[in-house]
Amino acid sequence: MLPSSETSAPDWRECRIDLPSPESWLILDLDTDEPKSWALSVAEAHLGPDVESDWHQAFAQDVLWYWVGAVRQRALCAALLAPPNNSVIASYTVRELRIPNESLNLDALHAEGERAAGPYFGSPGIVEVELPLGPTLRVHRLEPTDPDLDHGSIVEGVAHYVLPQAYTTALECRLLWASLGLGEELGRMADELAESIRLV
Repeated sequence: MLPSSETSAPDWRECRIDLPSPESWLILDLDTDEPKSWALSVAEAHLGPDVESDWHQAFAQDVLWYWVGAVRQRALCAALLAPPNNSVIASYTVRELRIPNESLNLDALHAEGERAAGPYFGSPGIVEVELPLGPTLRVHRLEPTDPDLDHGSIVEGVAHYVLPQAYTTALECRLLWASLGLGEELGRMADELAESIRLV
């Protein structure tokens, strides 16, 4: 189970997700007051005591980088796919989108996805799907790691924009990765994660 921090919404307090292969995920503690020491403790536990301290520090910096990004976008919950004793393969975040009520429909989300400026590589794959939580727009994109450039390192991602049937809100559930050879497998994982999400 992936816990979340509280939101300001009056009718739900947490999002919950079932993580496939839970031992391969690091859950980000978005509420910690000591992110640096928390990230170091995560690195030490993940890499084990036999690894040099420099490696612990480097891994902790990676974890902290993802933590800062999740906090900046006010993620409800976030986790990193990092198999035991391995580096980070992908990141997953769920956040609530602040959009006007009149835009809380798939047509509006689809139009927004079509005109998103990018830069992106190739045409995005945008399809409408139905998840247990509600109607959803699934968007698959390739984009540069630096949004100010249209070349260089590429990250691939699948985002699900969910309109929960029971609540007047929208969620972005996004899996991002840089190992492009894993696209098919991680795309399926993104779908599996989105299928499991629920608000409680």
